[in-house]
Amino acid sequence: MLKLIDVTVRFGAFEALSNINFEVEEGELVVLLGANGAGKSTIFNTISGLNKPSKGEIQFLGKNVGGTSPDKMVKNGIVQCAEGRKLFPEMSVQENLRMGGYIHRRKKSQLKESLEEVYELFPILRDKKDDPAGSLSGGQQQMLAIGRALMSKPRLVMMDEPSMGLAPLIVEQMFGIIQEINKQGTTVLLAEQNANAALKIADRGYVIENGRIVIEGSRQELFENDDIRKAYIGA
Repeated sequence: MLKLIDVTVRFGAFEALSNINFEVEEGELVVLLGANGAGKSTIFNTISGLNKPSKGEIQFLGKNVGGTSPDKMVKNGIVQCAEGRKLFPEMSVQENLRMGGYIHRRKKSQLKESLEEVYELFPILRDKKDDPAGSLSGGQQQMLAIGRALMSKPRLVMMDEPSMGLAPLIVEQMFGIIQEINKQGTTVLLAEQNANAALKIADRGYVIENGRIVIEGSRQELFENDDIRKAYIGA
């Protein structure tokens, strides 16, 4: 479904990503593990069209989409749920959700259906649909950010650090919801530092360090890798 072939990204003389190769098959839940600053967000921003690759190829559904503008990537079916949520705090919950469905703004029935699906997934958002997004708790804001990403009916959703700043119990609930989204048919690429929680729900994973993919494997292989356990799981 999504394939990166020798993707390199430079900012001036600095090489942020070096020859990145990985793929995500349709229906999978794949995790990209790495410490803060390892290059996870840079990969996501490059796939989204916010960064232009210096070399290499990004393929989506068999087509080369490297360098495509962000709005066209959304239309192609790839949506990013950004790190830090990036909500519109003064706008209501429902207004934020409608912004996520902007590419379908002329299809009133589809927007209504998408809203209903998000409210079924996150009932608390229905209860708070008229409240300003900035008044929600951290966990509710993350639900809203995910819900907004789903409003465009993506084929692939990229979630950047969805557990950041959340209490452990909320993290567990959040990953359960991400797993449910995947089971309902949306392919998920998840960037996380919380390896323990992420690997419990992932099919496969990659580890990135200093802009390079250093390890890849199944959930089981990554769980059993001593280096990963020491670096990311603390056991």
